[in-house]
Amino acid sequence: MLSVPSKLCGIIIVYMGLTKASSSHALCLLQGKTLLQNPFEFSDEHILDNVYRTHFHCVEKCDVQSLHTVASTVINHSIQITDTVLAKGSQLSDRYREESTITSQQLTAKLKRIACQMVCTARGEHYAHHTTMLILEQLKAYSWDAKALIVQAAFALEYGKFLYLPLTTQYQQSEKSLADLNGLLMIQQNTQQLTFFNLVVKKVMQVIDCITEWKRLTSAGYDIKDVPTLAETLHEIPVVVYWAIFTFVTCTGQIDDFTDHRVHKHELSKNFENKLDLILRNFREHLEMCSREIGRIEDYSRRKNIVNITGKDIVKVLKALIISSENKDSRHNVINGLTLELVKIEEFRKKHVLLFISGLEHNDEEIHLLKTIYEKLKEKPREVEGYKKEDFRILWIPIVDEWTEDRRKTLETKLQRTKFGWYVVKHFSFETGIKLIKEVFNYSEKPVIPLISPEGKVENIDTKQIISMWSIDGFPFRTSDHTRLTQQWNWFWSEMTKLNPRIGDLIEEDRYLFIYGGTDTMWIQEFTTAIEKLKRDVETLSSQVDITVDSYQLGREDPKIVPRFWIAIDSLLASRKQQMMKGGDQGVQDFATKEIKRLLFLKQDPKGWVILSKGHNVKLLGQGEAMARTVKDLCVWHLKLHEEVSFDVAFKEYYESIKVKDSPKKCEHSEISNYPTDILAHIPCPNMECGRSMEVTSVNYRCCHGLDP
Repeated sequence: MLSVPSKLCGIIIVYMGLTKASSSHALCLLQGKTLLQNPFEFSDEHILDNVYRTHFHCVEKCDVQSLHTVASTVINHSIQITDTVLAKGSQLSDRYREESTITSQQLTAKLKRIACQMVCTARGEHYAHHTTMLILEQLKAYSWDAKALIVQAAFALEYGKFLYLPLTTQYQQSEKSLADLNGLLMIQQNTQQLTFFNLVVKKVMQVIDCITEWKRLTSAGYDIKDVPTLAETLHEIPVVVYWAIFTFVTCTGQIDDFTDHRVHKHELSKNFENKLDLILRNFREHLEMCSREIGRIEDYSRRKNIVNITGKDIVKVLKALIISSENKDSRHNVINGLTLELVKIEEFRKKHVLLFISGLEHNDEEIHLLKTIYEKLKEKPREVEGYKKEDFRILWIPIVDEWTEDRRKTLETKLQRTKFGWYVVKHFSFETGIKLIKEVFNYSEKPVIPLISPEGKVENIDTKQIISMWSIDGFPFRTSDHTRLTQQWNWFWSEMTKLNPRIGDLIEEDRYLFIYGGTDTMWIQEFTTAIEKLKRDVETLSSQVDITVDSYQLGREDPKIVPRFWIAIDSLLASRKQQMMKGGDQGVQDFATKEIKRLLFLKQDPKGWVILSKGHNVKLLGQGEAMARTVKDLCVWHLKLHEEVSFDVAFKEYYESIKVKDSPKKCEHSEISNYPTDILAHIPCPNMECGRSMEVTSVNYRCCHGLDP
């Protein structure tokens, strides 16, 4: 086996590290000539003289025959490769262009220089540190991952020699010769040192994998605010890169020791294993945290797209809101509020869902509203504007910071006491879902009740306003329904505020307001006394129920405004009819027309008339006698207020019972002036020479019920 002298190896290595200029200069010095002299001008005698001067007595022994054999084998094999390249140059050139585009010529030269620096580094950690700092200085314009990868590539130039290590008998003679020329056949004599060396190389390659993974994560474009652990890795990466380069520098210097026959050799420090293990453990932990944080961001974006964009199914939307990716059970603690049994999300397919989002405290008002709505959804009519009441579901998502034992008991108590007729997400703690709910539905601790259609579309970001103002009259609780209902009574409030601007302040304060009037002075006095007493009695209940009641008698300040008001309402009916004939919002027009007629009919009551509203929402148009009786009997029906029944609901229920018992249905009649549009057939002037339609000055409606046929 050939043994190459160590001095010759040292000369070769040092020579590889020289630049072209320095190497030429060194040759000229050896020849004793200047750079300007041409060797082709020298005589044979002159060359011999110069070359002989460099020769000394032989001290180192060399097996010249073996060296000749090995070198010849390598050179001859190289000649064959060269001949192949020349014969198929264009094909190989194309092949190399396609497959060998990793480095530029400039980077290749840099790799060789760095490899030479690492090979020439003296043994010892302090020398390796010095070289590491020099390399970092050379690579100061590169990114952190590029610094490590360039040094890794430079290390590969030397470490790649192990490809020629003859571990089996199946290898080419040229490979054996090249391995012999590099002294690699001696490596098998140093397997103990090679084992630890290989372990260190494996670990530093794992560090490189972590660095490339870090680069992938930081290049993904995520904000550090959203991925806070990335900020920690930005402080760690310089240290990680340093230790990776330091390890490569030390290991590169170790390679030559495996080909050296010396007994005493410098061995790799055992500290490498512990140090690299510590780096890997800490950095991997942070990378995993980054991946989890990024995973939550991507999961959040996907879920948000389902809710805002791609949600074609209410079930998909609900799953995006309340079921985590780790939970494969679609029930996920969704329970029936009455039976307390677990149900699947598929229960809501093809249903309209009122999402009740709140904490556990300060939600009694909303619970009462929804409980009332739940009961009203069972009443007739079963279908309104094409929406079926049985297709509506209520799902409560209670949100708390942490489900402590006390909060669990609070939820259980509410469920048992209230007997919810809807569904509840029990102990909801899905962080991504909570964040999504807060953003999509603008939830910030105050309860909200969004409406989601069977197609997963958010039809009303918060139905609480329409439910509290209109109750079941606001069904199906869309944003457009609130607009429609508000506009339907605009005509009434517009006329009232013209008569008395204070009315506008009262309805904006969303308080209960009794507006009343009539031609019977006795009834007016009786009702005024009764309503004043009711106000005082309600004030005494204010500590138990939050109710504010006010009243307004039409014409009390100025009797002249009474006919003006009714003439205005009369004219409104005519204009509504005309607008309907010309086209327009038929829903609003039809409702307004119907309510105007009801008000005009109510005017004919011999005792008086009363309108009860809560803010803009007109709750009841009532007959004088039954309304006065209901106001007087507050002590009878006020107990319902303690059962979480609203004032207007309790009032209306008692009013309807009194009206049925004591006041039989009366036939109405109305005389309306200046209302030609109610005449279906216009009467022409009897004068044949005229022929034009006759003017209609009034229309008298009178029920013929009870008249003989």
